[in-house]
Formats: sequence, C-alpha cells, structure tokens
Amino acid sequence: MLGVGLLVLLGLSIVLGSWYTIDQRERGVILRNGKLIGTATPGLGFKIPFIDSIVKISLETQRVQFDKVNSYSRDQQPADLLISVNFRATEDKVDDLYSQFGSVRGYADRILLPTVQSQSKIVFGQFNAVTAIQERGRLNAEVMAAVLKHAEGPVVIESVQIENLDFSNEYEKSIEQRMLAEVEVQRLRQNAEREKVQAEIVVTKATAEANAVRQRAQAEAEAIRLRGEAEAAAIRARGAALGDNPNLVNLVQAEKWDGKLPVTMLPGGAVPMLNLDPRIPAPSPGTPRTVPAPTASR
Repeated sequence: MLGVGLLVLLGLSIVLGSWYTIDQRERGVILRNGKLIGTATPGLGFKIPFIDSIVKISLETQRVQFDKVNSYSRDQQPADLLISVNFRATEDKVDDLYSQFGSVRGYADRILLPTVQSQSKIVFGQFNAVTAIQERGRLNAEVMAAVLKHAEGPVVIESVQIENLDFSNEYEKSIEQRMLAEVEVQRLRQNAEREKVQAEIVVTKATAEANAVRQRAQAEAEAIRLRGEAEAAAIRARGAALGDNPNLVNLVQAEKWDGKLPVTMLPGGAVPMLNLDPRIPAPSPGTPRTVPAPTASR
C-alpha cells in the first residue's frame, strides 16, 4: 500500500508539473536546470517536470518612490526631495531583464535607486532655491532627462516626478516673509497707480472746465465785438444820413413832439420848439433861440 501511494503521488506530481499558464499581463522565462532556454507567452504551456521551471515577470507599470532624497541647491539651501518613478518591463526584453537583474524589483534596487539619488542631487544643485520653486516644471524635466540617460536597461521608464520639495523651516519662513513683502509692494504699486489715474482724471476735468470757460469768454468777447461793430456802423450810417439831409433832425423832433410847450424854462435856455416858419432857419441843436417879446393887446 505504501508503494502504491508513492507511485500515485509521483504520477500526480509528474502530471501537475508538466504544464503551466501565463496571464496576458505577464511573460514567462523558461529555465531548464537553471539555464534560460526561452520565454513563455500567455496561455497554457507544457514543460518537463522536475527539469524545467517557469519564472513569471509582470508587464504592468511599477511605481517606486524615493523618500527624503537629501540635496543642496546652488545657494546652499538644504532640501529633501520626494521622487517617484513609473516604469515597466517590455515583452521583448524579459529574458534580458531576468538575466541581468532576476526580476523587476532587482532592476529598481540596483539601477533606479542609485541613479535617481545621484542625478537628482546633481540637477538640483544647478538651481537656486527660489528658481527651483518657481521653475518646478523645468527642474522636473531635467531630472527626468538625467535619469533616462543614466538608467538604461531592459525596461521603459514612463515618468520621473518630483512630488515634493521640503526646505528647512528657517528658509520657508524667510520665503513667506519675502512673499508678504512682495505682496505689500504690489499693493503699494497698485495704490500709486490708482492715485495716478485719479490725478489724471482731476487734471482732465480741470482742463476741460478751463477750456469751456475760455471758449465761453471768447464767445462773449466776440459777441461784444460784433455788437460794438454793429452800433458803430449804425452811428456812422446816422451821421451820414444827417450829413446828406440836415432837416432830418427837425423831422425826428416833429415825430417825437407831443405838441406841448414846457411849463418852466431856465433863463437863457433854448425853447424846444419846432420852427414852423420856413423863412426862419431852424437853430442847430444846442444853439439858444431868441423868442420875440409879446406885444400888448389893446
């Protein structure tokens, strides 16, 4: 019974150990007595029991994170960098990956770790602390380029990301104070610009009002000049009319006289009376006129 049992176990081991399965997201490395003889594709495969073995290698993206990579900027500011790397094995190089590193994790420990630490320090040392913060994208791009250049291997590095820059507390306080000072400067500059605009508005209004007053004064002066010229022209016309017709004054007096003589007269004053006798010439304006004395009536 014992011998039969051993034979049954041996038979099951041979049957179960003669086949294997590979997932679509994996590739297999076939080893025969420890020697790599080929790769296995997804699906069901067969191997020689107790002689062949299969090592599965994932093709999925792997993420490795490097915490607190201590570095110094060009202006000697210490910082701890948190860097993550995404990479994956390639289908056509799983045999090389196994031959050189044994697994994906072996590549990360032997190649990625020292490369990321050394290259990130070198690149970060070319940036000032302020520049590293303000130009974070350029810093990240240069770190990734350096890692890709020096971490060559049978994998594809998809991304290198600086997730955090942690400076010392003293430097972060100085940055905060500097930012507050810049904000205050911006506020003062905006206030100055606003006051400048308001002053320009006041000057514009004053200039417009002065121009309006000047225009009104010029208009009034022009109106006065035109009225004066009109009155002078009228006076000249009347003078010319009087020169051409001396009796025009008597006509105007006759048109304006109401037919009544003054009640009182000053001694030696002229009598404002029309000369109705055509034989007696009319006195010129302002010349005293002699009135004959009345005769006594019987």
